[in-house]
Amino acid sequence: MKILGVDPSLRSTGYGLIEARGNEMMPITHGTIKNATNILPSRCLVRIHDTLTALIKQHQPDVMAVEGLIFVQNTKIALTLGQVRGVVIAVAAAHGLEVYEYAPRKVKQSVTGLGAAGKQQVANMVKALLGLKEVPFEDAGDALALAICHAQSLRGIQLHPPKLI
Repeated sequence: MKILGVDPSLRSTGYGLIEARGNEMMPITHGTIKNATNILPSRCLVRIHDTLTALIKQHQPDVMAVEGLIFVQNTKIALTLGQVRGVVIAVAAAHGLEVYEYAPRKVKQSVTGLGAAGKQQVANMVKALLGLKEVPFEDAGDALALAICHAQSLRGIQLHPPKLI
């Protein structure tokens, strides 16, 4: 199964694609969709849409795992994040992918064993689990962690199955 993980953000959306076969996970590609601060938000959304569309067409993932909503104190940031998530989910749905969402704590716990793990701990474990030569950049590492979390959620009995959106 090919799993595309996406960590949505207007200026730095991370993506990570892995292939999971039983207990084995192999990295396919990962990176960050960077949008400069001088680009209008609407143009950023189009760039995220177009980049994910090309990625899906090229690699044909089976499912997408996306970070669930997080608590933010700033309403503007929450609305912007919602817009980006909407674009990400719409791209996946338009290509027939099922989309699963995971809370950040669930992802951290799945990858490191600790729900309150720091970003560096997550990145180091992603590197180890996937046999990467270098620690992935933050947003790409978070996206790979989402994909790993989904792969691991497919194993065994699930007390709390992933949320299909």
